[in-house]
Amino acid sequence: MAGNLRKVTSLGGVGGLRKVARLARRRPRVDLSHPARSPLGSSVVNCVTYRDGVRTAARGDLVDAVESVRKKGEGFVWLGLHEPTDREFAGIAELFDLHPLAVEDAVEAHQRPKLERYDETLFAVLKTVCYVEHEELTATSEVVDTGEIMVFVGKDFVITVRHGRHGSLGPLREELESDPHQLAKGPSAVLHAIADHVVDDYLTVTDSVQADIDQVETDVFAETGARVDPGRIYQLKRELLELKRAVVPLSRPLEDLATRPIRAVDPEIQAYFRDVSDHLLRAKEQIAAFDELLNSILQAHLAQVTVAQNEDMRKITAWAAIIAVPTMVCGVYGMNFDHMPELHWRYGYGMVIGVISVACLTLYRGFRRSGWL
Repeated sequence: MAGNLRKVTSLGGVGGLRKVARLARRRPRVDLSHPARSPLGSSVVNCVTYRDGVRTAARGDLVDAVESVRKKGEGFVWLGLHEPTDREFAGIAELFDLHPLAVEDAVEAHQRPKLERYDETLFAVLKTVCYVEHEELTATSEVVDTGEIMVFVGKDFVITVRHGRHGSLGPLREELESDPHQLAKGPSAVLHAIADHVVDDYLTVTDSVQADIDQVETDVFAETGARVDPGRIYQLKRELLELKRAVVPLSRPLEDLATRPIRAVDPEIQAYFRDVSDHLLRAKEQIAAFDELLNSILQAHLAQVTVAQNEDMRKITAWAAIIAVPTMVCGVYGMNFDHMPELHWRYGYGMVIGVISVACLTLYRGFRRSGWL
C-alpha cells in the first residue's frame, strides 16, 4: 500500500502532489467565496486528518497523511478542493483510487443531485443555492444563485469539490470540529453535515424568496391603480425553477442514504439523514406552494389587465357615441341643399346647437349611470 502511494508524485504533470499538499497545510483556511481573496495557487483549500473526531497535527504531506491513516486503521483524511482542473485532480484521483466517471463529473460540474456507488467509494452531488440580495425586484433581477458540492466518501477519506462563489465549508468544518463525538463516526458524518448544511440553505433561500413573492402579490392587488410589470412575475418563476432543479432531485439520494444499507455510511448516521430528508420535504412543499401562488398571481394580474382594457374600451365607445351625434347632424346639414328644413329660419342654427347639446348631455348621463364613464 505504501509503495503504491509513493508512486503518486504528480498532478498530471503540473506541480507535485506533495507541493500542493504543503500549500494546503501552510495556509489551512482560505474562503474562496470572498471575491477579494485568491486561491492558493492550486485547487486545494484544506487538508486535515482526524482521529477519534479530533483534528491531528499536520505531519508530512497528503501522501504521508493517507499512509498514516491506512497503516493505523483509524481516522480519516478530509481534503477540500475548489474547482480543480483535470490535471490538478489526476494525482488525487489515483491516490484515492477514484472512478474515472466520478472524477469527470467532479471536474466538469453542472450535474444533477445524485448518489452513486463505485466499489467502496460513495460519490454524492449536491446543488448549493444562495439568495442574491437586491433593492428592488425587476424583470432581470437575479434572485437565486446556484453552485455545486461533490463529495467522495471512502472508508478513510472525504474529498469535497466545490464549484461556485458561495457555499464555503470553512464554518461547517469548525462546527464539526466542535463536536468530536459526531465527527468520530467517520467520513459519513461529514457527508451528513454537508447535506444538512445544504438543505438548511434551501430553507433560508425559500424564506427570502417568499418575501419577494409577498411584495409582488401586494403590488398586484394594491389599489393605487399602477400596473405591475408581468416580467417581475415571470422572473420569479424562472428563479423558482432554478431552485426547484436543485431541491427536487435530491430526494432520492437522501432517501437511499436514510434507508438503504451502504457500506460507506455508518448505520448510526442513517437516522440523521432521515432528519435531513424531512427538512428537504419542507423545502419542496414550499417551492410547490410558491409555484402555485405565482400562477395565481399571474392569472389575477392578467385578469386585471383584461378588466382594465374592457373599461378603456367602454369609455372609448361611450365617447364615440356622444361624438357621433354632432357628427351626424353636421354631416346632414353640410350637404348644401337649397330646401333643407329650417335652413333659412333665423333661429335654426341655435335650435340645431340646442338639440345637439341636449342629445349629447342625455347620452353622457346615461353612460355615467351605467358605469361606462
